[in-house]
Amino acid sequence: MATEQSMQTPATAPGDTRIHNIGYRSYDGPRLGRSYATLSLYSQSLRGAYGLGRSVKSKVLPMLLFVVMCVPAAIMVAVAVATKANDLPVDYTRYAIVMQAVISLYVASQAPQSVSRDLRFKTVPLYFSRPIETADYVRAKFAALASALFILTAAPLLVLYIGALLAKLDFTDQTKGFAQGLVSVALLSLLFAGIGLVIASATPRRGFGIAAVIAVLTISYGAVSTLQAIAEVQNSGDSIAWIGLFSPITLIDGVQSAFLGATSAFPGGVGPGNTAGVVYVLFTLGLIAASYGLLVRRYKKVGL
Repeated sequence: MATEQSMQTPATAPGDTRIHNIGYRSYDGPRLGRSYATLSLYSQSLRGAYGLGRSVKSKVLPMLLFVVMCVPAAIMVAVAVATKANDLPVDYTRYAIVMQAVISLYVASQAPQSVSRDLRFKTVPLYFSRPIETADYVRAKFAALASALFILTAAPLLVLYIGALLAKLDFTDQTKGFAQGLVSVALLSLLFAGIGLVIASATPRRGFGIAAVIAVLTISYGAVSTLQAIAEVQNSGDSIAWIGLFSPITLIDGVQSAFLGATSAFPGGVGPGNTAGVVYVLFTLGLIAASYGLLVRRYKKVGL
């Protein structure tokens, strides 16, 4: 009774306390579950890979790299249309190999952005509280970065394809080349996303993650290219293809030259044969699967 009177009587002194019965209601709305939460995390991570929904500063680098990827394709299209060329200056399967430095820089900048901040601010256990599990988090992050990379690498191919049709080049040949290019960059996106996320997830420091990703991608390519050049000088052509197994970009080069009709960028144009090509495919798929497995193992420990 005293409590009811105190609730009805207005406070007249600074020390008076009021009790408000605001009530509680149980939630009776839809429960969307793990799949919806995983899809939301994927969508948020994909948008974040291009700075969408974040500050203007966060948009500058990914958008700049996207433009840098597309501008050379647009220039090639303009030249092909103006000169009425019989073919494009660069094959669809070669474009990503030529622009590998831009792709590596994008992976180095966005892989740490995707996972390092969650580690640094210790928000990962909150994701795993419910309903998302470790595998859901890894799948969402992996798929988001791979999708962002596919957009980055497929957009210039689309520019080339549209330009080729405007230049009235052979429709069948251009469509076949465009499809082969899409398969190539899809495989590249999965491989680079997996490697980038594994490296970035090892440290909560974004700067360290960026430096580590750049180092792994550039040093491995430089070392492989050097060894291949030495093998060519020493007339060891058979070893050139096998050396290419030890760099992500040369792995993609070997796969597409073996099965997608691409011209190899290896020294002397010596690409892997059928047997080596199968090894390249298995090695590439194995690296993608290993990257996923390492990420799951890493985040099982983080979620403890």
